[in-house]
Amino acid sequence: MRRNKPARLAPGPESHRLKTSRASLWKAWVPAIIWLGVIALESSDLGAAKNTGRILYPLLHFLFKVDAMHFVTWHHHIRKTGHFVGYAVLSWFLFRAWRATLPLASLAAWSLQWAGIAFFMTALVASLDEWHQSFLPSRTGRWQDVVLDSSAALTIQVFLWMVLRRRSTGMSA
Repeated sequence: MRRNKPARLAPGPESHRLKTSRASLWKAWVPAIIWLGVIALESSDLGAAKNTGRILYPLLHFLFKVDAMHFVTWHHHIRKTGHFVGYAVLSWFLFRAWRATLPLASLAAWSLQWAGIAFFMTALVASLDEWHQSFLPSRTGRWQDVVLDSSAALTIQVFLWMVLRRRSTGMSA
C-alpha cells in the first residue's frame, strides 16, 4: 500500500512575514540582551573602584594632569556618570525591544506601555545589580545607586516621549 505524502506548499507571503517579524524581534532584543551582559560584567569584581581606578587614574593624569588627591573626586563622578549613562542606555534598548514585541494598531512611535515596562525592568535590573554587589567583598550594594539608575531610566523615557511625540505629530525636531 502506498502512502500519500501531504503536498508541501510553497512559502507564501505569510511565512515571509513571520520570518521578518522574528528577525525584527531579534534585532530589537539583541542590543538589550548584550547590554544586560555588560551590566552583569560591570557588576562583578571587574567593575570595582580599585579596578576602574587602575585604568582611569593614569589616563586622567596623562590627559589632564589630575593628581591623586583630586582623582578621588573625579573617579566618583565618572563612576556615577557611568551608572546614569549605562542604565539610560538599557532603558532605551528595552523600550525599543518592547516596541517591537508589543506593536500597537495605531502605529504610534511612543506608548506609555512600552515606556513603563522599560522603566520598571530597568529599575528591577538596577535593584538586582546592587543586591548582587552586596555579596561581593570588593563591591557595595547601595540603594542610592538604584535611585540614580532608575532616574536615568525615567530621564531617557521622558526624552523619548518628547522626541517621538514630535516625530509622530510631524513637528520638526
